Amino acid sequence: MSSLTLRHIELPIEGMTCAACATRIEKNLNKLPGVQAAVNFANEKARIEFDTSATQPQDLVHSIEKAGFHVAPQSVQLQITGMTCAACSGRIEKALSKLPGVAASVNLATETAHVSYNPAMETVEDIINAVVKTGYGARELSDTSRAEEKARKLAAYQAELRMFWISVALSAPLLVQMGPMFWGGEMELLPRWLQLLLATPVQFWIGKRFYVGAWHALRGGGANMDVLVALGTSMAYLFSAMVTLLGLDQHVYFEASTAIITLVLLGKLMEARAKSRTSAAIEELVKLQPRTARVERNGEIIEVDVSTLEVGDIFLVRPGESLPVDGVVLEGASSINEAMLTGESLPVAKQAGATVYAATVNQQGMLKCRATGVGAHTQLAAIIRLVEEAQGSKAPIQRLADTISGIFVPIVTAISALTFILTWWLAGNFVPALVSAVAVLVIACPCALGLATPTAIMVGVGRGAQSGVLVKNAAALEHAGKIETLILDKTGTLTEGKPALTDVVTAGSFTERELMRVATALEQGSEHPLAKAVMEHASKTGIQPESVTNFQAVTGSGITGNIGDTGYILGSPGFLREHGARIDENAVSALQSEGKTVIGLAAVKTPSDKESAEVLGYLAIADQLRITSARAVARLKAMGIEVVMLTGDNAPTAAAIAGQAGITAYRAEVLPQDKAAEVGKLKESGKVTGMVGDGINDAPALAMADVSFAIGAGSDVAIEAADITLMRDDLMSVVDAISLSRRTLGKIRQNLFFAFFYNVLGIPLAAMGLLNPVIAGAAMAMSSVSVVSNSLLLKRWRASA
Repeated sequence: MSSLTLRHIELPIEGMTCAACATRIEKNLNKLPGVQAAVNFANEKARIEFDTSATQPQDLVHSIEKAGFHVAPQSVQLQITGMTCAACSGRIEKALSKLPGVAASVNLATETAHVSYNPAMETVEDIINAVVKTGYGARELSDTSRAEEKARKLAAYQAELRMFWISVALSAPLLVQMGPMFWGGEMELLPRWLQLLLATPVQFWIGKRFYVGAWHALRGGGANMDVLVALGTSMAYLFSAMVTLLGLDQHVYFEASTAIITLVLLGKLMEARAKSRTSAAIEELVKLQPRTARVERNGEIIEVDVSTLEVGDIFLVRPGESLPVDGVVLEGASSINEAMLTGESLPVAKQAGATVYAATVNQQGMLKCRATGVGAHTQLAAIIRLVEEAQGSKAPIQRLADTISGIFVPIVTAISALTFILTWWLAGNFVPALVSAVAVLVIACPCALGLATPTAIMVGVGRGAQSGVLVKNAAALEHAGKIETLILDKTGTLTEGKPALTDVVTAGSFTERELMRVATALEQGSEHPLAKAVMEHASKTGIQPESVTNFQAVTGSGITGNIGDTGYILGSPGFLREHGARIDENAVSALQSEGKTVIGLAAVKTPSDKESAEVLGYLAIADQLRITSARAVARLKAMGIEVVMLTGDNAPTAAAIAGQAGITAYRAEVLPQDKAAEVGKLKESGKVTGMVGDGINDAPALAMADVSFAIGAGSDVAIEAADITLMRDDLMSVVDAISLSRRTLGKIRQNLFFAFFYNVLGIPLAAMGLLNPVIAGAAMAMSSVSVVSNSLLLKRWRASA
C-alpha cells in the first residue's frame, strides 16, 4: 500500500442504537479492499484508513448505507477574506459548489461562507483550498476565530484609513487645479512633472489593492469591481503619463485617476463601517455571557472561567449578576430578566425546580443552580448559531441580483470598449472617447447589487433575535411577509395551554368525590393537558389514584379501563355515545357554550355490556384565552391575513373560543394526525399559508405549511420543525414576525431598485459623455454605502409593546 494513496478520514454515522450496529458497520467496511476501519458507538464515528487506488470514498458511504445506516452531512462556517463585490462571492460559491457533495452559500455582507458537505467526499481543508485557488483567503469560523477576525478587521480598517488620508494628501493638489475648469479656464496650476509625481504613488501604491484584486479575479476565471477600477484608472493615468513624458499638447487626467481611487477607498471605508453595524446583534449576544462563574467545589465557593464549567456543576448567582450557563434552580427564589431571550422586559419569577438560562440577569435573591447546558449547548449559543446561519443564508429574492452580478463586469467592460470606439469614430477625437470609456468603467457598481439583500437580511434577523423572534433562514423571513392565510392551533397558542378543571357535574347516585376518584385513576400517567388538569385538581383535594387494569387509550377520543370488577369509559361526549351512553345534551351544551371542554365518565358492568354504558357525570375543563390573543387576531386581520383556528375540541367549545378571539373561520374535532391534511387543504387554495403551533402533535402540520411558527415554550420537536421560533408565549410575536418580514422585504426591494436604477441610469449617462470620471467615481463609491445605510434603517423597527 503506497503512502501516496493512503488516506485517513473520520465519518459521523447516524442511526446506530447499540454496539452490534457499530460491529456490523465495521465488518462491512473492512470487507472493502485496502480498508481498515474502527467504528466507535460512543461517539458515533468511524475512523477509516483506506487505499484510494483500491477504494473510493463513495464506496465507503455505499457500504455504510448498505448496512442500514447513514453518513451524517456536516456543515462549516468559513470566514472569507479578499472579497470586494458580488462577483467575488458568486465566483467562490460557484467554485465550492463544483466540489462533490458540497453545497455553499457565500454572503458578501458578512464575508462568510456557509458550507454543507459530505465528509466522505471532502474535508474542511479541501474546501478551504478550493477558496484559496480562486484567489481569496478562508479559515474556519469559531468563537476564538470570531474574536481574531474582529481584531483583524479593525486593524485592516485602521490601515486603510491611514492609506486614505495619504491618498487625500497626494490627490488634493491635483483636485485644486480643477477649479479653473469649472469657469472655462484651461490653465494648469501645477507643472505636469509634479502632477505625475503626485499621481504615481496613488495609482500604484495606494491603488495596489485594486490591481491585486483584479489579478486574483482574472486568474480565477472571472472579473469583479477591482477589474473595473484598475482598468478605468490605469487608462486615465497611462494616457496622462504618456502625454506628460512625450510633451504632447493634450489635457491630462491625473486628477481623475487619483480622485477615483481616493473616492472608492472612502466608499469602502464607509461601507465597512456600515456593514460592521449590521452584525451588531451578534456582537451584543456574544457579549451577554459572563466570563467567570462562582461555583461550589469541595464545600468552597470559588470563581472559575465559564469555559471550565461542566454539566452537573453547582453554581451561585447573586442579585444583579448574569447567569453563566443554563441550569435548574436548586435553592432560592428570585426574578430574572429574560429580555435577551424573549424580548419581554418584565422579569420572570424563579424558584426551586425552575429552568434558568445563560446571560439572563438575576434581579433579586441569591440562586443556587445546577448546570444543565454549558458551552455550545446553552440556549444563548443555540440562538447565536441560528442567527449566524440565518444571516448567512440567501433569500430567494436575491437570485436575480446574483445572476446579474455574475455577468455584470464583462458586460460593463464591453460597453466601455464600445463607448470608446463609437465616440472616437463619431467625434473624431481620442480624448473624449477615453474620458467617456473611463466614466463607464468607474460608475458601474456590482457591489450595490451584491449588498442589497444580505445587508437587509442581516439587520432584520438581528432585530428579530433581539425581540424574541428567531428566524431559521432568509427564505423563511422572506416568505413570512407574503402569508395570506394563517392557521392557529388552539391549545397553547390562542389559549394559555394550562387547562384547569372548573366544573364537576354528577349524574345518578355518584358523588363529586367518587367521580373524581375514578377519573383520577384513569387519567394517571397521561401527558395530555386535560389529564393534567384532572390530576392537579385531584392533588389539591387529596384524592390518590387507584390501580387500573385493561387500560386502553384511543388518541383524540378517550380511554377505557377497569377498577376492580367495574369497567369505565372516560372521554369526549362522542366517544361515550359510541359506547351506547345516553348523553345529557342540555348539560353538555351549556358547558360548551362557555368555551369549556367537556369529558364524560360512564360505567359498564362487564366487558360484553359496553353498549349499555351508564353516564356517571361530566368534567368541564377551561383553558383561558391568552390576554393578547384577540388583539393579535385583530392585528393580523388588519394586515390582510385570513386567520383559521384548528382544534381537536368539539364544535361548540371551538365556536366559543373562536368567538372570544374574533376568529370566524375554524375547524373543530380535528384529530392530531389530521392537522397536516387540513393545512394541505388550505394550501390548495393557492394562498401562502402559515401555521402556528406549540406541541409535538403540531410538528407534521408545521412541516406542511409554507411558513411555520413555533411558540417558544412548546416542544423541542415543534421548534425543530418550525421556520420561525417565537421565544415569547404570546401570539403578538407572530404579528411581530410578519411585520418584521414585511419591513425587511420592503428594504430589500428599495435596495434592489436603487442598485438597478443607479446602474441603468448611470452607465448610459457616462457612455454619452455626460459624466465626468471624478463624479462617476464618487457616485460609484456612494452607491453601495447608500444601500447599506438604507438597510440599517431597519434598526428602527420595534416589536409590539
